[in-house]
Amino acid sequence: MDQNSFDYWEYFVEEARRGASPLYEQLARGVGADEALREFANGARPGQPPANILFGAVHYLLLRGSEHPLRQFYKTLGGTSSGDAFPVFQDFVTTHRAALAPLIATRATQTNEVGRSTALAPAFRALAAEAGQPLNLIEIGPSAGLNMIWDHYAVRFHRGGDVLTLGDGNLVIDCELRGDKIPPLGRTPSIASRIGLERDPVDLSSADARDWLKALVWPDHLQRFARLDKAIAIFAHHKPNIVAGDALENLSAAIARVPEDQPVCVYHTMAVYQFTDDMRETLDAILTMAGLRRTVWRLGMEGARDGTLLLSSYRDGKKDERLLANCHPHGAWLEWLA
Repeated sequence: MDQNSFDYWEYFVEEARRGASPLYEQLARGVGADEALREFANGARPGQPPANILFGAVHYLLLRGSEHPLRQFYKTLGGTSSGDAFPVFQDFVTTHRAALAPLIATRATQTNEVGRSTALAPAFRALAAEAGQPLNLIEIGPSAGLNMIWDHYAVRFHRGGDVLTLGDGNLVIDCELRGDKIPPLGRTPSIASRIGLERDPVDLSSADARDWLKALVWPDHLQRFARLDKAIAIFAHHKPNIVAGDALENLSAAIARVPEDQPVCVYHTMAVYQFTDDMRETLDAILTMAGLRRTVWRLGMEGARDGTLLLSSYRDGKKDERLLANCHPHGAWLEWLA
């Protein structure tokens, strides 16, 4: 879709509605009808979504203490107003234009949604049951790396009045369980190694980086905001290794470092769907080549809207793929199918 057109903002209005964000639905409709604001938002880097960047930049300044009546519309800041936010938003952008412009021109939407661990937790149990333990995990595009420590969170599945819990931790992530099947509920698999491959890792030791990550959470989503805060605190005590650089260029070496008598799994959550066709083919080729020496596993949770959870194995030049589950991209629900 052409992000320079009015249609892009209509598209985002629908996305905000689907994402249960009345505030962003209202603001996106207003920006779509305001030529000056659309042009300002289009100052985002090539490939970056103008709405997310503009709204993230505004949220970022508010989180960092900017005093303005707009705060009253942001639940993440304790706001309770549900009136017409757009005129107030316009005034904020006008007043803080000098501070917003460099943020829009330089920042990227590297979200790190820990709710996706609701799918990873049962999936890695299923993998361990089939491939053995300890697991060696390589994440493509981990952003800050919060889903690399999925085993330090508790997942609580709800179906009707029943509650099924996986793991334990200070962060408990709730998830609706759909369908008739129960996901694997065994003990947390042992992990021998974990590494992330990320072009631009988010440095969570930086207050600026932490605030930008929080700013990308939509202000209506208080639960997501709270669990991100908790996950960042847990991450400080369990920092995994993240290698900066091109993931596809570094992947073969990362696989080769894993002992061949231990299972290795390359995984990704809502990252590869953004790859070009050539990049996806390259990823498949790398895993096929690595699978000539050993079995290489791949777990993918992808989909721009509703997601699918696929488990694949590469061995002797052949790829076997099967669907484990359907899932919400932020982890709100899971339908286990395997």
